[in-house]
Amino acid sequence: MGAELHALVVGTGSIGRRHLRNLAALGVGRLSAYDADPDRLAFARDDLGADGHDSLEAALGAGPDVVLVCTPPVSHVETALAAIGVSADVFVEKPLASSLDGVDGLLDAATRSGRVVQVGYNLQFEPALERVKELIDGGAIGRVVWARAEFGQYLPDWRPWQDYRRSYTARRELGGGIVLDASHELAYVMWLLGTPVEVRAMGGTVGALEVDVEDSATVLMRFADGAQADVHVDFLQRQPARQFKAVGVDGTILLDLLSGELSLLPDGESELFPPDDDLAYRAELSHFLDCVRTRAKPRVDLAFGRDVLAVAVGALEQLA
Repeated sequence: MGAELHALVVGTGSIGRRHLRNLAALGVGRLSAYDADPDRLAFARDDLGADGHDSLEAALGAGPDVVLVCTPPVSHVETALAAIGVSADVFVEKPLASSLDGVDGLLDAATRSGRVVQVGYNLQFEPALERVKELIDGGAIGRVVWARAEFGQYLPDWRPWQDYRRSYTARRELGGGIVLDASHELAYVMWLLGTPVEVRAMGGTVGALEVDVEDSATVLMRFADGAQADVHVDFLQRQPARQFKAVGVDGTILLDLLSGELSLLPDGESELFPPDDDLAYRAELSHFLDCVRTRAKPRVDLAFGRDVLAVAVGALEQLA
């Protein structure tokens, strides 16, 4: 599967364009796109070589084998259900949705139809974090007792070609806010440590940006074995930061995701994973296409995406 595959990307903003480029690089033979914004759709057609469609109905009616849902989170469930309705396998960008409404129905539809559905938490395909999981699962630091993840970057720098106030990240009605948009951190901590049994959160709109969403939050999680983790996310830091620390009874793992430096303490071992902005994105799509071909369960499946969303929604309720 590859050259004969027809992939439809719904939503051709920055992440949709990235996926179109990576699908082409992975050898997908037919690419098509739909976007309600005619300028974005024209770019996908003229610059990225995708067949453009004037409506979602027309795009789905063209019979895609796989559909990538890259719209704002408020429309993820509806679009994914429509894709399943035309017997397509589905890749849904993170977060799975902006609320839990309709998510169980999507799970039921995917199960009944036998469709492959993957959620776009690409950090689970980041080599440095794959190595961290290998170390934790292999007992390199013993039982984990505490972990911390941090992500911060100034929102106007995320997509410098766009007025940040127009991005879905800045707008509540589109499913924005730092907790949902930066739920990557929640997802990879849960991948490493499991689903939490208790969640606490604090945060709000504390900066000076023109947004109507929370711009900073800290989420505390407790796990069944007693381990704890705190996840801090914000879109206020002028100096980008993305770090992870896991403390075990026998040692500590430190990872700077921006530099790629991983350290194992107290023995002082270190590894370097050269940063590649596209590597994890290509790897997650390659994995998705392999699952489509073999009908295997994705690493980041729909049930996991729902669990992450439930934690994020639970945290947001405590910020209200």
